[in-house]
Amino acid sequence: MADYMGALDSGTTSSRFMVFDHAGNVVSIDQREHRQIFPQPGWVEHDPVEIRDRMFEVINGALAKAGLVAADLAAIGITNQRETAVVWDRSTGRPLHNAIVWQDTRTADLVADLGADEGQDRFREKTGLPLATYFAGPKVTWMLDNVEGLREAAEMGQALFGTVDSWIMWNLTGGVDGGLHITDVTNASRTMLMDLSTLDWDGELLNAMRIPRALLPEIRPSSEVYGTAIAPISGVPISGILGDQQAALFGQTCFRPGQAKNTYGTGCFMLMNTGTKQVPSTSGLLTTIGYRIGDQPTVYALEGSIAITGALVQWLRDNLGIIETSRDVETLAGTVEDNGGVYFVPAFSGLFAPHWRSDARGVIVGLTRFATKAHLARAALEATAFQTREVLDAMRADSGVELTSLKVDGGMVVNDILMQFQADILGVPVVRPIVAETTALGAAYAAGLAVGFWNGLDDLEANWGSGGSWQPQMAGDRQEAFLADWKKAVQRTLNWID
Repeated sequence: MADYMGALDSGTTSSRFMVFDHAGNVVSIDQREHRQIFPQPGWVEHDPVEIRDRMFEVINGALAKAGLVAADLAAIGITNQRETAVVWDRSTGRPLHNAIVWQDTRTADLVADLGADEGQDRFREKTGLPLATYFAGPKVTWMLDNVEGLREAAEMGQALFGTVDSWIMWNLTGGVDGGLHITDVTNASRTMLMDLSTLDWDGELLNAMRIPRALLPEIRPSSEVYGTAIAPISGVPISGILGDQQAALFGQTCFRPGQAKNTYGTGCFMLMNTGTKQVPSTSGLLTTIGYRIGDQPTVYALEGSIAITGALVQWLRDNLGIIETSRDVETLAGTVEDNGGVYFVPAFSGLFAPHWRSDARGVIVGLTRFATKAHLARAALEATAFQTREVLDAMRADSGVELTSLKVDGGMVVNDILMQFQADILGVPVVRPIVAETTALGAAYAAGLAVGFWNGLDDLEANWGSGGSWQPQMAGDRQEAFLADWKKAVQRTLNWID
């Protein structure tokens, strides 16, 4: 068997291809950004053609950097930004609209109409999800209603829909020449169109959102051999698909009920493995699919989704210009001892877990003439930690499990100020793995299990190792004061949109 595994990670702001060895070490990586398109306030789009092109570029780039060829890969896995909706033409492969990104809020009126009589939890029993602009199903409905000719093409089976994994899979297995139109259970569980119990598209949900079944991909497990890739990795099996946050759960080897991870990326996402049992949330969390390996029982999870964390640092860089690179935020924040009484609630797309308030918008509160851009930078970092604390409190309430530590990963975990404040505000140790980018690693693990590159979950657990930890140091009364002010700040965001 070949010596390496590959993982294609198509994220919200960039795509990358990573190559791993049997020990889970990174052998090579190539990464390219793609554009963020903002047609009007609240709308966020991507160009699917650009995402497709970046996919091929990063595969070539990572292989070239390591001096590898396709034959050196035992298989590849795919992981992706979830909830982002793509529609394209079956015969031409041409996208029929820009991808509508998970952060997009244009479906607010549609979501309100869907919940008008029965409320936000109308579909929660089947889907585990509240009605929110976050999920892919309403985005599809919007495109069917607003893209000329799309509904007719969908009903005739000429148009195809998928989350980003489906778009990548279709193109990587041949596109118009026999490309596979599939998704996995984790991505399907984020559409609000799949029944969590049957793992199939649900007629009631499709009817409510007026979506033809012919538009939808086939739902498959997260780990099995789906098919083989075309150039530049011709013949390499594609054998794993996981939505990015489930991939991180898998890469962090959270295989036992009660184990949890938090990923710090564009947004922030905490998942807890609940085993083969669905745990309904009464505290504002999502009940979702964790993963499914072949024909083994499905593993479920509780999830707290936060829309804006790393994206807030990008906003400071790109919109305000107070830092030149994202790395500069830690240096700037480190020039002050605390936030100076400034709190930043980045409800740019409303508030996600545990509030689920689409009427909220971002606020900066507590400003005085004492405040500087350094205090704003520190408040931006602390916003991630405060939002994570809210999710952890909800997770404790739903699961009855007291976490003794939190595994963390993603791009922001290199920020020591953030990680220390996170440990302080949670009151539990925060632990970073040796391989911090566990999203791609999880996709590689899922693919490798399907082809026998790894023999089982014990193999994967043996690869995990701590790459650093932070212990809580903040006194309890100070922690409570911080949290009280944060909660007041959150209240200021509400009811902004009528």
